[in-house]
Amino acid sequence: MCPRTRYLLTQSLLQAWLWQYRAADTERAHQDFLRVLRREPAGRSKAMQDGIDFEDLVTAKCASTSSTDKHKWAAGVEQVAQVVQGGAMQVPLSCRRQVSGVPLLLYGRLDVLKAGEIYDIKFSHRYRSGKYLDSPQHPMYLALCPEAAGFTYLVSDGHDLYQERYTRQDTPPIEETIVDFLHYLDHSQLSEIYFKNWRAR
Repeated sequence: MCPRTRYLLTQSLLQAWLWQYRAADTERAHQDFLRVLRREPAGRSKAMQDGIDFEDLVTAKCASTSSTDKHKWAAGVEQVAQVVQGGAMQVPLSCRRQVSGVPLLLYGRLDVLKAGEIYDIKFSHRYRSGKYLDSPQHPMYLALCPEAAGFTYLVSDGHDLYQERYTRQDTPPIEETIVDFLHYLDHSQLSEIYFKNWRAR
């Protein structure tokens, strides 16, 4: 008997879906979601590139592979590096779940895992308290890493560091979001696109 196909699910796919309900330009957000659902390549925005560059600088600082002291974001890099120094970086994790009868493989890559805490490094020119409250990222990653006690977003603007922490007790199970996501796909007649493009390897 052939094993039943599992379908990959990432927080970035869930994020693209949820963004449709929060974006000012809902039509553009919907088209962006469809692109992610079809797994079509897309260019990087300046905000995305800034985030990648900042995280690379933090990694280099922790590894002492290059000097970041004269970079315009040096103060922010130093603050984040002090928190995550000594942690395991870029940790890939996956786990199996069956939700609404669909066999899934949840997958994510933790920026940092240190002393039972998951850290995610963000770069943003604007920050407000509770910015990531409704993000699917911390529920997903806490499901992927059952030994972690909490999840902390480390948000830097290159100068100041903001920390936003969520414990298991105040985090809804990711399955609740997944149920709504699968229902949306079915109701919008998008399930076949998902099943075609997100088969787990």
